[in-house]
Amino acid sequence: MKNTLLLLACLFVINAFSQDKKLWAKSVINQKAPKLQVEKWLTDKPDTKGKFVLIDFWATWCGPCRRAIPDLNKFKTEFEKDLIVIGISDETQEKVESMVNPKMDYYSAIDTERKIYDSLEIQGIPHCVLIDPNGIVRWEGYPTLTGFELTSEVIKDIIEKYKL
Repeated sequence: MKNTLLLLACLFVINAFSQDKKLWAKSVINQKAPKLQVEKWLTDKPDTKGKFVLIDFWATWCGPCRRAIPDLNKFKTEFEKDLIVIGISDETQEKVESMVNPKMDYYSAIDTERKIYDSLEIQGIPHCVLIDPNGIVRWEGYPTLTGFELTSEVIKDIIEKYKL
């Protein structure tokens, strides 16, 4: 009985770690990113030419989205020379601007018509895409998904590999 339970536990652990990355959007990895079209910029519009662009799809009511903001602030500062970070919400301007904590230190826009959300078929947030300077998506997904986290090391490797 003990051996059977041990075997079942081992199989469960192996299965858990062998899972593919789960996406709550259409996969566009290594494909041309959809056009960055937003309804309104809540900050200045960023100059993305020649830069890597990290887009975070988020909402004020989303706990995991809010928990990701400090990491996104860190990425903005850490890779300031090469990376533009943009948060896009499908909520109203008033709703987004009413959220003061945590503070977003990166570019922000709204897409209440969900044009870019729908082009990526986003069904769950937070969802991030990291786009290289040629407009190709090099990372996508839920930024804190265990085993597939978006980290400084991941961003650094992508920048080193795809920098113009």
